[in-house]
Amino acid sequence: MDYEDPRYKVARNEAIVLLVLFVVYILWWYMFAYGLGSRNPSEYSYVLGFPDWFFYSCVLSIVVFSAVLAIIIKFYFKEVPLD
Repeated sequence: MDYEDPRYKVARNEAIVLLVLFVVYILWWYMFAYGLGSRNPSEYSYVLGFPDWFFYSCVLSIVVFSAVLAIIIKFYFKEVPLD
């Protein structure tokens, strides 16, 4: 009998969503940190006192991805019984 617990399917789908979100986060960070940060420091622009590459890659990314994660948890994740 090949019975798979339906909780495994839910857990697998949620893990895939989190892995995709993690990869998108790393790409976001890399593009801003190395894309904007590879310029000459005299060419930097500043946002709230931070160099733009640092603000977008480190500060804004935490805010954006925390909000995205909260939305994903609220609307996509399911509560499953553990018994």
